[in-house]
Amino acid sequence: MSIEVYRDAWGVPHLRAADPDGLAFAQGRVTARDRAWQLEVERHRAQGTTAAFLGAAELGWDAFVRRARLADTARRCFARLEETDAPTAAWVRAYVDGVNDGLAEGADRAPEFARTGLAPGRWEPWTPLAVWLSTHILFAGFPTKLWRDEVARRLGEEWTELFATDGPGTAGSNGWVVSGERTASGAALVAGDPHRFVEAPGVYQQIRLACPAYDVVGLAVPGVPGLAHFGHTGPVAWAITNAMADYQDLYRERLRRLPDGSVEALGPDGWAPAAVHRETIEVAGAEPVVIEAIETARGPVVVDTDGGAADGWEALALRYPPRVTGELGFGVLPALLRARTVADVDAALDCWVEPVNVVQAADTRGGLLHRVAGHVPVRNRTNSLRVVPAWDPAHAWADAPAPLPRAEVRGHAVMANARGLAAPLGVEFAPPHRADRIEELLGASAAWTPETTAAVHADTDNPSAARLLEAVRRAGEGLSPAGSDVRERLLAWDRRMDAQSTDAGLYAAVRGAVVRRLAAHEAFAALREPAPYPELFRPWLLLGPRVAYALETLLVAGPVPAGDVDRIVREALDEVGAGEPPAAWGVTHRLAPWQALPDPDDGQWPGLGGDHDCVLSTSSVPGWTDRSARASAARYVWDLADRERSRWIVPFGASGVPGDPHHRDQLPLWLRGELAPVTTDWQKLTKEQG
Repeated sequence: MSIEVYRDAWGVPHLRAADPDGLAFAQGRVTARDRAWQLEVERHRAQGTTAAFLGAAELGWDAFVRRARLADTARRCFARLEETDAPTAAWVRAYVDGVNDGLAEGADRAPEFARTGLAPGRWEPWTPLAVWLSTHILFAGFPTKLWRDEVARRLGEEWTELFATDGPGTAGSNGWVVSGERTASGAALVAGDPHRFVEAPGVYQQIRLACPAYDVVGLAVPGVPGLAHFGHTGPVAWAITNAMADYQDLYRERLRRLPDGSVEALGPDGWAPAAVHRETIEVAGAEPVVIEAIETARGPVVVDTDGGAADGWEALALRYPPRVTGELGFGVLPALLRARTVADVDAALDCWVEPVNVVQAADTRGGLLHRVAGHVPVRNRTNSLRVVPAWDPAHAWADAPAPLPRAEVRGHAVMANARGLAAPLGVEFAPPHRADRIEELLGASAAWTPETTAAVHADTDNPSAARLLEAVRRAGEGLSPAGSDVRERLLAWDRRMDAQSTDAGLYAAVRGAVVRRLAAHEAFAALREPAPYPELFRPWLLLGPRVAYALETLLVAGPVPAGDVDRIVREALDEVGAGEPPAAWGVTHRLAPWQALPDPDDGQWPGLGGDHDCVLSTSSVPGWTDRSARASAARYVWDLADRERSRWIVPFGASGVPGDPHHRDQLPLWLRGELAPVTTDWQKLTKEQG
């Protein structure tokens, strides 16, 4: 098999092969060599076996994955792919063969294997599909339905949607396409940045895939072949953001156990058998844990509230499209690589399944695309809001999915998880601040270039501060002298969350104090105790983060009286004024990436600018921590005039190997809001030997 591997100055792999299957093998092999530890972690996460080497802290995730039947769903979807699209199944197999071929070499380079005593395991043909499922199963935020149930039960039905926001468990993005009449070159630009929980190594892999059939640069998901989310083939480029659609449901099941140990579930047509089996989860340093996996006609039970009382019990089942249809849409991946026009991208995405995305694309012919892609079931709107009764036929899914919106691009189009194009498909969307700010910035020029676009990525204006600042303005009476000084500084602040800004640090301190006091108000006393659900769902169920992300709404609406809100703001100003002067924002607002096995040599992670609702989106949990676990997992600008002028960046580097020169060499640029060049001239690349 003829394969060539080249590297650019940043260590990004550029791969050449004789055909698409050879190229898929090369992608799998180079990913295993560069990211062996990351691939091993993802394989275990997809199978629910991470506790076996990471310990009891991962038991909750493993139990969820087993109960949700992710690996079994991946096997089903791959079997269906073999039946309906044999060429794509063979392409996925070639990628897996490449991973298996490169893992031993990659593991020899990765110190984490020696630290844990773990040996790399073998990938199966369905493993990339399982990785995709485990990466995205929580994207639609179905645990929010548990939260709404708790709000309705404890606080009242009228407050069910009070906390609606782009909350702590979801993943958003910025994206925009600028048509040729608004660029300096006369050709379109496609740009943006996905916001995800930042992981080290990074969740996106810069790569180039070239064979006689195509030559594509883009951002791959390690463990998955092709370039699903962000790519530039030369003639056409595409990008996505989370559409914030709702496409997963939770059903309240009534279960009973028969004398022979089998289980029945109450459905619309009465009691019916449920599938049931037991699985053993190995736990490093502890005894194995045995769980029971139950699946009803609605879906797998992911919350078992009792475990099998003799007179029956209730549980919650998750219904999600790939489990229902056996389709994961992997046929889209090679079709995107072959795309030459936006019409090709559009046609390929008709088969997309999940996550449901807003897609933008542009081509060298002047074509533009702005649409939603994915599978959203048609059902009762209550399904999107709450846990629904499994025995009520009103909550069944229709046979065909919902039609997907699209829009014409006029000058430019923006996607930033706000209510807009995808509004008919969801319930909770991001506030409009990022989308509105990008619109404002794009409207300031008609000569955009890849270089000037970087300023949009790095914008730190915080429009969401306006409502709290208005409350600060009202708080002129009754403040202590120190509180008055804080008030005056905030009213003079430029609203920019720059890392070096002490005024931004002051704002964050006041905001945190307001959030804590609001959460402690007697109006929310009923919500203070966490709901009795698995620890995995806690980010969606804790009152503090919910108050933090819904602060704008709670300042003007909700059960806390307006007079109490004004008092809370005054007390917060006095509290901050009486304490030590807050440090610059970047001193406390530091990157906090997730690592399966933290590097013992890591020092303190660097400080960040930006904030949750800035275009430079770096999320923390105001009132509890300024550390940021969610930020831009990559930034990109695809230039349709000249692909060589495109730009990109990831938070760390091309290599997942500690000590490698390209392990974290992009971090300084990422912190400064700069982008690295996309190099496509083979003469400027270095060929690897061997």
